[in-house]
Amino acid sequence: MAYYRQLGSIPPKRHTQHRTPEGGLYYEELMGEEGFSSDSSLLYHRGIPSAVVNAVPWELPDQSTVPNHPLLPRHLKLHELFADQEWKSADVVGSRRLVLGNGDVRISYVAAGAPSELYRNGLGDECVYVESGAGTLETVFGSIEVGQGDYVIIPRATTHRWVPSGDEPLRAYCIEANSHITPVKRYLSKYGQLLEHAPYCERDFRGPVGPLVVDAPGDVDVLVKHRGPNGVSGTRYTVPHHPFDVVGWDGCLYPYAFNIRDYEPITGRIHQPPPAHQVFEGNGFVICNFVPRKVDYHPLSIPVPYYHANVDSDEVMFYCGGDYAARKGSGIAQGSISLHPGGHTHGPQPGAYERSIGAEFFDELAVMVDTFRPLELGEGGRASEDANYAWTWAGRGPGR
Repeated sequence: MAYYRQLGSIPPKRHTQHRTPEGGLYYEELMGEEGFSSDSSLLYHRGIPSAVVNAVPWELPDQSTVPNHPLLPRHLKLHELFADQEWKSADVVGSRRLVLGNGDVRISYVAAGAPSELYRNGLGDECVYVESGAGTLETVFGSIEVGQGDYVIIPRATTHRWVPSGDEPLRAYCIEANSHITPVKRYLSKYGQLLEHAPYCERDFRGPVGPLVVDAPGDVDVLVKHRGPNGVSGTRYTVPHHPFDVVGWDGCLYPYAFNIRDYEPITGRIHQPPPAHQVFEGNGFVICNFVPRKVDYHPLSIPVPYYHANVDSDEVMFYCGGDYAARKGSGIAQGSISLHPGGHTHGPQPGAYERSIGAEFFDELAVMVDTFRPLELGEGGRASEDANYAWTWAGRGPGR
């Protein structure tokens, strides 16, 4: 995120002495991407940021996946994963349930009511979409208040925790990359400014406030997700002081929030393809969103999408608000995921094609992830599947 910010107390020149009121030194930490060759920030700590007094394995939630075989479109009902009052003791980090994944990206879901432990992802950036509820993201950079419709981008290795608020669960759709997650490159100038044709601008991004300095004596645990023998592993570090001891920082690398309501949709006389709805990207995948918007205004237009075959990608749609004209009759509702894999032709449900003629506005809200390697089903995906979805276009399944 090449957009400079400064918060708290920093020295006039980088890599120079920054002293405490008592005359001691603050400890400078460079947090940077691509080996000193890309975006970075400088943070000034009260304690030594590399100090560790213990390390033990952290048993991650089930990260196993199975192939989508036989190849089928899938409908996953994510709201079934956290039933009744189960969410009250769940947290955004430790209670995530893996829905879909491949070597580039993992998609999880959680409904949470309890604060998480301190955590950082050493594998890649995270994009957490808040479906509903509210809370605070506390980080080494400061805190961000989040609520319904917020995308929250958390750079790799940012120590943070989630603190839900209110009487309702914080429902979060978690997209974990094995890379960085950035604004769309075609929206950026060669110097990193968002251009005039971009559907959002820097004014729409909310950075941390603070800094959040915690004076908590004694040892503190931090959960770290990192590379391991099976692809993903976890370690529980014990550190001798609270990581939220940053008195100031500056730079172009930090967590930020962007609300989906601030996305300005790109529309046209005829149907616009998914790249017109793109919001973020990572290595091997893109993130798009479909927001309430005026639709095609050619006199002979058909506003719902045409039938299409994903030759190079798997398409994952998370339905998180509004009315889904193209999906009526499929069983899909808010909290659903549809997975349409490469090699399968898909499109609107029977009757939706004809019903959309003459429509002027779609009141729909959805977050889409397109991947360029096949997705496999995680534990949460297998537990929430609607087994009848694949047959809804034909109206009958095997043996009928």
